[in-house]
Amino acid sequence: MKKIILWYGLGGGALIVLLKMTEYRFLVVEHSIQVYGGLIALLFATAGIWIGLTLTKTKEVVVVREMPVPSSNLPFAVNEAQVTALGITPRELEILQQIAAGLSTREIANALFVSENTVKTHASRLFGKLEVSRRTQAVVAGRRLGLIP
Repeated sequence: MKKIILWYGLGGGALIVLLKMTEYRFLVVEHSIQVYGGLIALLFATAGIWIGLTLTKTKEVVVVREMPVPSSNLPFAVNEAQVTALGITPRELEILQQIAAGLSTREIANALFVSENTVKTHASRLFGKLEVSRRTQAVVAGRRLGLIP
């Protein structure tokens, strides 16, 4: 009984494959112009995308800026004229130096033995005097003005 079912299934599968191949051949012969047109469209679309990506590829540009290096044999001296002109207090200058060293507000508070709110107050006043809104901008402005090394 099992052999009969197996042969019946194999025969049915073979007939289905034969019918699908016939249907495929009929489809290709009947609609050959559309199939060829689709293949040509696919070829041109692929070529167009490749050419577009090749032509619009951004080229990497390396910009080299030469920065003057301060001489290391001279010790750094704070520009006292700028400190006075801006009205920066010694504590604010200390805060700026600690910010430039990369310390967080909590680390600065621990190093200077003050509360975090005190550090935030001094930092906000310093930012106002330097006309900046971020710690990184304060460091850049401080270096430009000669307040920190």
